Amino acid sequence: MHNKRILAFLSWVFVSLILVVGCNQTKTPNLSSSPASQTTNLTISAAASLKDAMDEIKPLYSKEKPNVNLTYNFGSSGTLQQQIEQGAGIDIFISAATKQIKALQQKGLLLDGTTKDLLTNQMVLIAPQNSTVVTDFKDLISSRVKKIALGEPKSVPAGQYAEQVLTSLKIADKIKSKVVYAKDVRQALNYVESGNADAGIVYLSDAKSTQKVKIVTTAPEKTHSPVVYPIAILKSSKNVDAAKGFVQFLSGNQAKNIFEKQGFTLAGS
Repeated sequence: MHNKRILAFLSWVFVSLILVVGCNQTKTPNLSSSPASQTTNLTISAAASLKDAMDEIKPLYSKEKPNVNLTYNFGSSGTLQQQIEQGAGIDIFISAATKQIKALQQKGLLLDGTTKDLLTNQMVLIAPQNSTVVTDFKDLISSRVKKIALGEPKSVPAGQYAEQVLTSLKIADKIKSKVVYAKDVRQALNYVESGNADAGIVYLSDAKSTQKVKIVTTAPEKTHSPVVYPIAILKSSKNVDAAKGFVQFLSGNQAKNIFEKQGFTLAGS
């Protein structure tokens, strides 16, 4: 009888051990597979002039990093700066001028060591595709030119560069009454595309994005500050490693080909 009790106790211990081991083996795969299935969300605020290029880059990056979801927020650099200052949940900021980046840096909102120049661009004079009125900047003075589209210089870097060009060429005061200000450079482009403006000054990349306008001439580099697009990661980002990975991708060959096709040049190249 004593032996039977011992055997029964040993059987109970053996079965318990099997159950414990079995439970642990069932749980382990779930724990190890969980990180691989997690999705990281990155929000990128970028100057409006980058829209076409960034939209083309998105699917390429998704193939390389399927677990990273990119969300874009486009607008004028000044407006995007204000959104960040007001606490918008942004991971990466790409401005169309250094002014906005410097302002955020001074307020301690950017992650140290992540600010760099990403791209450069050019300023061009555009007109509707079928226009014969404008052949050079000096034609903007003509009475035949009624409206000239520029970005709002207080918040749109393209507008600031355009004003520099017009001032340098000594025609800013002469065409002041004709200027129609746009909320961002894409709206300035749209004014010319639709024929609501006889001419406009935009980035080369914007002019190349449509067949509805023609590039009349390129503004001499000496007439305006260098058009530089700096990039930085926000100190408040909760996905710094993923953000650094995307910034690195934007400097790689795949992104470079897209940027150059759109009219940009990688800074330093």
